[in-house]
Amino acid sequence: MKAVAYNRYGGPEQLRFSDIEMPEPKKGQVRVKVSACAVNLSDWEYLVGSPFYSRLVGGLFRPKVPVLGSDIVGVIDKLGADVTGLEVGQRVMGDFVMTRGGFAEYACVPASHAVAVPDGLSDEVAACLPQAGGIAVAGTSDLKEGIRLLINGAGGGSGTMALQLAKAAGSHVTAVDNNRKTGWLKTLGADEVIDYRKLNFTKSGQKWDRILDMVATRGPSEISDALADGGVYKALGGSVRILLSLVVGGWLWPKRQSIGMLLVPSGRELTERVARLAMEKRITPHLEAVLPLSSVPEALLRTGQGEVRGKIVIRP
Repeated sequence: MKAVAYNRYGGPEQLRFSDIEMPEPKKGQVRVKVSACAVNLSDWEYLVGSPFYSRLVGGLFRPKVPVLGSDIVGVIDKLGADVTGLEVGQRVMGDFVMTRGGFAEYACVPASHAVAVPDGLSDEVAACLPQAGGIAVAGTSDLKEGIRLLINGAGGGSGTMALQLAKAAGSHVTAVDNNRKTGWLKTLGADEVIDYRKLNFTKSGQKWDRILDMVATRGPSEISDALADGGVYKALGGSVRILLSLVVGGWLWPKRQSIGMLLVPSGRELTERVARLAMEKRITPHLEAVLPLSSVPEALLRTGQGEVRGKIVIRP
């Protein structure tokens, strides 16, 4: 089968569009013929092997899984042993970040994370939802009217859906991203926008009740300057050094503020919830492009550099 594969960490130059062996589903897995697979920042991290925690999962010295792509939509064509509740011919979706394999014609994924795709969702839209939508839902779960929220990295897939949920809750949203996205984010409903290349939001003199940080680059002392009393800061990713400082420093921080990591309970239940929100039109992924397998290197590079508005989806 056709796939985009790699066998060592590095940039897009490590990726090869090639023929590889058809995978066979193991116990508890299903094989799907891939219809669509979204590109996530986690794919870039697994490609370059950085931050270091990506190697703890993906392989310390070399990648254990040769094909990236975790937000997969496909049609089941074979069941592994002990799989119940799913059937051949069924269209499913899921966040398969631990097994990956979506940048190929076929992928074997855990049945326990596979969710039936609602008939009203296209393959491309469904592929945008599991990981990015799950992050958006988890990151905005306690918002309500009048809360001042800042989203750092608001122009990506998770950020744009978090913006929608926050505005629906009645929150005042400040969106932070690069200057190619700030004007666009304003049209999506952001109340204020900040170009991070021109202004460090922690030095702006403003304070927010909630901060959702898609890529943490600042320690707790800086973050504290931008949090109101009783404020909550949650970070999703970043370097190991910064994340450790947030976890340890946040635990030691005065209790008038909460600083820490965003824990996303990925799995079938969260994917089903995100799919319902999409069906109810409460979230709509912003799809920048649908590209073929041969465009995976370019799509990963642009995602890693933060250039994509919303999401890119690959269709084998």
